[in-house]
Amino acid sequence: MRFILLLSFFLIGVIQPTHSQVTIKIVIDPGHGGKDPGHESHNSALLPEKDLNLKIALFLGGYLEKYLQNIEVIYTRTTDVYPSLDDRVSIANSIKADYFISIHCNGNERKSIKGTECHVHSLKSTKSVALAREIEDQFANRAGRYSRGVKDGKDRAHSIQVLKYTAMTSVLVECGFLTNTVEANYLNTTSGQEIIASAIFRGIRAQLQKNHPTIEFIKTDDKSDGKKYSIQLMSSIDPIETSASYFRKLPAEVKRDKLNTSNAYKYRYTMGSYESKAAAQEDLKKAQSSGFKDAFLLELKE
Repeated sequence: MRFILLLSFFLIGVIQPTHSQVTIKIVIDPGHGGKDPGHESHNSALLPEKDLNLKIALFLGGYLEKYLQNIEVIYTRTTDVYPSLDDRVSIANSIKADYFISIHCNGNERKSIKGTECHVHSLKSTKSVALAREIEDQFANRAGRYSRGVKDGKDRAHSIQVLKYTAMTSVLVECGFLTNTVEANYLNTTSGQEIIASAIFRGIRAQLQKNHPTIEFIKTDDKSDGKKYSIQLMSSIDPIETSASYFRKLPAEVKRDKLNTSNAYKYRYTMGSYESKAAAQEDLKKAQSSGFKDAFLLELKE
């Protein structure tokens, strides 16, 4: 009997999966809510911060759940209610979350101030700083936003409760200034909210893969099929600068190629390089909703 039990334990050990099945818990905190509107837009017809925070947070959670596995998304709110700061901290700490992402929009008396910021409690919090820098890099280099960088308590001259008291990697993301006319208008568009959320998503995904190398986060149906893709946006007769304003709102870098053709349209404009067809299709939708209605997927040749 003892031999059978030992053999059973041995076999159980043999068939253990090679990849860890640990679930990483990510708390998404849409700032403000309910009685607390947060910053107001310059135009009363536009949404206040609390509503924009929620919209961006739900897009972000949707991307995490759609494209990643072995993660669990928990929200501090999904409707227009106001959880106290203590409540938000308690939610994250009580479930022993691995990551805490608080979504906000900024404001300033000077209407010319613009840009994204990521806040951490201290620059000594290395994992929080790495995540914040990754998100800001995505904002600047993929989403076409102006990045104001990573800030900590010394920059602010005060602590932020949800960063100071959460016992995990924690970042507060400021998605733009509602007191800046251009940014307020941008954040009030669905495409703007999606682009901001997708940049945060890519930053989180990169850090998940770096911090947890034994966990397979990418879903099987979203893995590379061995092909690479780009998105063709448009063609033109004369060259157009890729820094043009209508290109800057796109979620990836735009490239201009001069074609060897007798056709009048000698310049082609493409966006991004993707190893996943699903990721390319997601950005294709954003390009089309941003005004490039004739954009299509382009398979890159080796």
